[in-house]
Amino acid sequence: MPRRLGKNPEIYNILAHHSFVDELASGIMARFGGDPLSLSKVLVLLPNRRAVRSLREAFLRLSDGKSIILPNIQPIGDVDEDDLVMGSISLYDDLSLKPAIPGRIRQILLMEIIHSWYKKSGEDIPQSAARAVLAEALGHFLDQVHTEEIDFNDLKDIVPLEYAIHWQKTLEFLEILSKNWPSILASTGYMDATKRRNKLLGALRESWLQNPPEHPIIAAGSTGSLKTTSALLAVIARLPKGMVILPGLDTYLDNESWNKIEVSHPQATMKKLLGVIGSNRDEVVRWDEKKNQPDDPKTKLFREIMRPAQTTDRWQGLAWDKKKVLSGIDQIVTPGVREEAGIIAMMMREQLNFPGKTAALVTPDRMLARRVAGELSRWKISIDDSAGTPLFNTAVGVYLRLTAEMVSEQYAPIPLMSTLKHPLMGGGMSIANFRKRVRVFEQTNLRGPRPNPGLLGIDKLFSDEKKPEGNIIEWWQSLRKIIEPFDKLMQEEANFGKLLVAHVEMAEKLASISDEKGDKRLWKGDDGEAAASLIEDLLMAAPYMSQFSSDQYVALFEQFMNSVTVRSKFGQHPRLNIWGPLEARLQHSDLTILSGLNEGVWPPEPAVDPWMSRPMRRDFGLPELEQKIGLSAHDFVQIASAKNVVITRSEKIDGTPTVKSRWLNRLHAIVGAHHYEKPSEKWLNWYEKLDKPKKSIIIQPPEPRPPLEVRPRDLSVSRIQEWMNDP
Repeated sequence: MPRRLGKNPEIYNILAHHSFVDELASGIMARFGGDPLSLSKVLVLLPNRRAVRSLREAFLRLSDGKSIILPNIQPIGDVDEDDLVMGSISLYDDLSLKPAIPGRIRQILLMEIIHSWYKKSGEDIPQSAARAVLAEALGHFLDQVHTEEIDFNDLKDIVPLEYAIHWQKTLEFLEILSKNWPSILASTGYMDATKRRNKLLGALRESWLQNPPEHPIIAAGSTGSLKTTSALLAVIARLPKGMVILPGLDTYLDNESWNKIEVSHPQATMKKLLGVIGSNRDEVVRWDEKKNQPDDPKTKLFREIMRPAQTTDRWQGLAWDKKKVLSGIDQIVTPGVREEAGIIAMMMREQLNFPGKTAALVTPDRMLARRVAGELSRWKISIDDSAGTPLFNTAVGVYLRLTAEMVSEQYAPIPLMSTLKHPLMGGGMSIANFRKRVRVFEQTNLRGPRPNPGLLGIDKLFSDEKKPEGNIIEWWQSLRKIIEPFDKLMQEEANFGKLLVAHVEMAEKLASISDEKGDKRLWKGDDGEAAASLIEDLLMAAPYMSQFSSDQYVALFEQFMNSVTVRSKFGQHPRLNIWGPLEARLQHSDLTILSGLNEGVWPPEPAVDPWMSRPMRRDFGLPELEQKIGLSAHDFVQIASAKNVVITRSEKIDGTPTVKSRWLNRLHAIVGAHHYEKPSEKWLNWYEKLDKPKKSIIIQPPEPRPPLEVRPRDLSVSRIQEWMNDP
């Protein structure tokens, strides 16, 4: 029965031990699937684009691969005019919204402001790459201020004398920025993207309040950690056909503990959201509409692990069957990261022995994820990390980086040969011929004294060349002609835009082969498209950069690349996945491996804000940095509540002892480590045997015994030492 707007918020909950997207898809089909046309009118808003893809896959599983008309699934976190169904009323009346400022233009404008501030204050001006990092952090700070809808005028309420001198200077800079940034932004014809998004969401709320949509609107999976999002959820919950579905709300936690929840607790953001909506926990119903169901044992365990410190005395009175509670939870502890990655790969490979079974590695540690992908390759299993790879580390990213470093390092042997041997190098000829010439060039010219710096230094090598095999001189001259324009600009005080254009032209020509142009080879694939998009953004932003020196080009370009993440459009394996916590919290697999459970990794260390200290953030009204720990804890509980879970950690990373995650410490305190740890020795033994030969061959040390007539009659002291080291 339709409800009046503003009455009885409709809020549902999907329990943590259920796969959120599968349960959501099943519930939507049960409620609206009877009529395919009515299903297509349902609007489902999810936290991000990755959640959108996961829900679409869940509908595909639900329909057994058959064709189905899906509801309108869109991300609430990336709201834009073209993304949301706006209803019959236009959102643009009286808005007059300017376009959102591109991220790179904003970053470079902030770099210029930072440069001017340091110059005016008389302090050493940071290098361009360092200013890019500071500008990126400053951009995040501005986004937070706009997201929380804080007025910059509140900066005057922060008393500078209460803080250290460097924080006083930072506060002075922020006050100047708050006064000048709006006019700088206006001169570009743009507006802040976050501010624009806030206005769009505000207009959407007003539109729905004045004219409630006639079609169902479901907001699912969001905890309302952003102020503007929680305000929109509050409106949706009270729409006549609106529903809000929470992920893993704990309705069993006692009221005393609920009232003492701190910001680092996994339920903190949902508790705050319920307050914004104006609802209580007892008004939230299960999405599957089951009533009077017993508490899930595993959910109960993680509730106790995350219990607020003030009520941990209740652990003493716990009465439960530990075997039942710990069913489906195992732990592997390894000496180092290499063993951890190898054992994880073995577990994932083992799942393929069971038809239809799936496995997923979930970790915030991207280096560990790459190690596991490498270990899986021994079984010819190709798998991608859904959390993405920095462009800096992809094939195209490495190629662009090496070509710039080669020129910047004045053709020193190592950067020169690293570039020439890169798979994307072609020099306009067939790959086989090019590589042959590279080998000859290295053997005949670089196996001696280090050449002089610069192109002239390489030219001089050929003037002394004794073996002009394979037309190496002509080959080098053709490369030199391609490299020279960029090299010349690097010696001058060229601006960033000119250097970038010359760098890209050089990289494209060097990548050309006999049957394919370099631009066709470079800008294809996920990494090529990401690199092309970055370069396009940088070329658009380059005119705004005035403070720049050519010798800082390589470091700055690498920093820009490092901030870009490349994600595969399609998964490479149908049954094995590597997920980040963000992807994994809304979906489950038959085997879920939670890895990297060490302090500083999971949960991560709170990021250091270079622009405000913790007390300053508190006085200004920004969220505490520990809020990220609470969100990370919520992800952990959602993922670890799956049916079959293995937790792994390494005792050392790069030889340094690690500290186990605080959540594991609490788990040990509650149930004891010996109750659930799977014998690590078994897996370690199996992993060691993977590369161990069946039969060991003992190789005796060399025993040189030359005939007497060829043995030397006298030896110098230095030769004796050499003889002892290598007979």
